Amino acid sequence: MTDQQVNNTPADAGTAPSFNMQRVYLKDLSLEMPNAPQVFLEQEAPKVEVSLSVGGQRLTDSIFETTVTATVTTRIQDKVVYLVEGTQAGIFELANIPQEQFDPLLGIVCPTMLYPYLRANIADAINRTSLPPLHLAEVNFQALYEQQRAQQEQQAAGNDSGIIVPPGVTRQ
Repeated sequence: MTDQQVNNTPADAGTAPSFNMQRVYLKDLSLEMPNAPQVFLEQEAPKVEVSLSVGGQRLTDSIFETTVTATVTTRIQDKVVYLVEGTQAGIFELANIPQEQFDPLLGIVCPTMLYPYLRANIADAINRTSLPPLHLAEVNFQALYEQQRAQQEQQAAGNDSGIIVPPGVTRQ
């Protein structure tokens, strides 16, 4: 048996792929209860609408900000009970990682890491209204990413069906 030495020189460490979360922060959080205090007298259960989006930007060659924004609107009939919007952000370093891996990391991995923080912040804001708690469901960011990529590819292909789809509406 031969002994092999692994050469872990600082030069090797400088070229190794590296993915790090440098910071997580609450970028924005707002809560509106436009029909308070009358909504506290309502007996009907509210309808809940949740929308979610992922964004981001490059800060330097290897540093990126990724954001996850959720908007939660609850209504009883046509009255808004509350509207909560929160944006959770993170600073991520992607060093020595091939360019083709950036989109999946920034569109799947980073939002998956940020979402639990956003869920907690939104749940806390809703809890402070004295209304029943609301807990946001888990999100499969890989499925969301793949769906978004498929839509982008479809749009890039020209979509010659003749059907005009308004923004925000998904074709089946």
